[in-house]
Amino acid sequence: MKKLSIITLVSLSVNVAFAQKKATYTPKIEPCPCAFKADSSLKTICGYLIVPENRNKPNGKTIKLPYIIAESNNPNKKKDPVLFTGGGPGASSLGFIRSVHNRSLIRDRDFITFEQRGTHFAVPNLNCNDIGEALKKAFIYNLPKDSMILVGVKQCRAKLVAQGIDLAGYNTVESAADIEDLRKVLKIDSLNLFGASYSGGLMPTVLKNHPDGIRSLILDSPLPEFVNIDEEELVNFNEALNTVLTKYEADTIAKLPYGKLKDKFKQYFTGITGKDFTIKYLPKDAKDSLTIHYSQGELIGYLLDVLYDFSRIKDIPFIVSEMIQGRHQLYIKSFLDGIFRNGGPSGMRLSVYCSDKMAFARDVVIKQQYQLYPYMAGAGYYVNDVYRSMCDCWKVPPIVDETKMPFYSKVPVLLGGGDTDPATRPIYNDMMHHFMPNSQRVLFKGRSHCPTMRGDGDSFISQFLNNPYKKVVSTNKDIIVY
Repeated sequence: MKKLSIITLVSLSVNVAFAQKKATYTPKIEPCPCAFKADSSLKTICGYLIVPENRNKPNGKTIKLPYIIAESNNPNKKKDPVLFTGGGPGASSLGFIRSVHNRSLIRDRDFITFEQRGTHFAVPNLNCNDIGEALKKAFIYNLPKDSMILVGVKQCRAKLVAQGIDLAGYNTVESAADIEDLRKVLKIDSLNLFGASYSGGLMPTVLKNHPDGIRSLILDSPLPEFVNIDEEELVNFNEALNTVLTKYEADTIAKLPYGKLKDKFKQYFTGITGKDFTIKYLPKDAKDSLTIHYSQGELIGYLLDVLYDFSRIKDIPFIVSEMIQGRHQLYIKSFLDGIFRNGGPSGMRLSVYCSDKMAFARDVVIKQQYQLYPYMAGAGYYVNDVYRSMCDCWKVPPIVDETKMPFYSKVPVLLGGGDTDPATRPIYNDMMHHFMPNSQRVLFKGRSHCPTMRGDGDSFISQFLNNPYKKVVSTNKDIIVY
């Protein structure tokens, strides 16, 4: 492998043709300004990967995907960099470079952040605010939320298609091929892949479709490709909430200051099914307050937001106690603040989610969840911000069936997860471990989504990268290695 530090890499074009459906293309890279830079102590190189928007149309439009390389200062650094790309789908990846100087990731090897196709700094990006604006109007004028969201979906789609964007080109298979193309044009012979949440399923797809040169995988709260998440979202939310409330009820020191909450929670939310509440709400920069209608769905949405926030998980018993006593105002205001500042899901998120997840979800199984949790049946709230009727409007083809199938691999994998994660439960790590016998799992008790990316996950990443086949060691009783 040629050293990653060679400046000519940023203008390199590899004259190797890649075949797909009897057609060829040549991936290229070109220098570009850095959207972010690593700490001044590190040298930073930025560029675009240029590839077809749709590899089934290799002579069609090309897109530009930015990457940032932070070079390790270690004179004896390893020649197997770490490549990170973010979750979502739809999250930007490049900002992670700003904190990498504080991480073990850069100690012994270079670190690369790579922006997925269609996300914020990619050219083009598929950002649109239409769905978020439509949802705001629904709240402001007390209109049917589902109908208004579909208006926003159609507007977003029309705008992107009018720009000549091929929405079918934005999916997990294409993103996996992007990572392989970047590895090849940068002439990296050995690469460690780091993914979180959605990209925790994307990285195994890279390994499955393009196994050459992959040294190891670090997957934080991964969503496996073989999991149809829409069939499990309500179960996952309830498992996470139950974990928190069970721990609260078992706390002999606290001695149940709010009483036994699990049964009370179910009884209360079942009792308010179909009930309409109102709140006076003043949006930011607005002069006049609005009368906003809300239901149990918005209360559940707020609890979901708190479950994602590690610093606030401890507050959930109190919040549940307040809610079941009818004291909603503070929490609904916070939830509405999020709605009014959020632009809604991006076009990239819709394309990936609809082609990759919803296309394979079974409605009969989705509905079975409501039989398990009747207190959510009438909530009118979707755990995910992309769902069936939206995908029916978005109209992208499903990815190939093979991508959704599990596969076996000897490549070493570090699997991290939190026991209060409402999205990707620890069982997903257990399922992946079955197919990847050289994997090891790290469970962070009392933590939520993507705990390995936090500071106390760093030592496990360091241990793993130093020797991926050696078991990592935990000295913290609340972090379990198994």
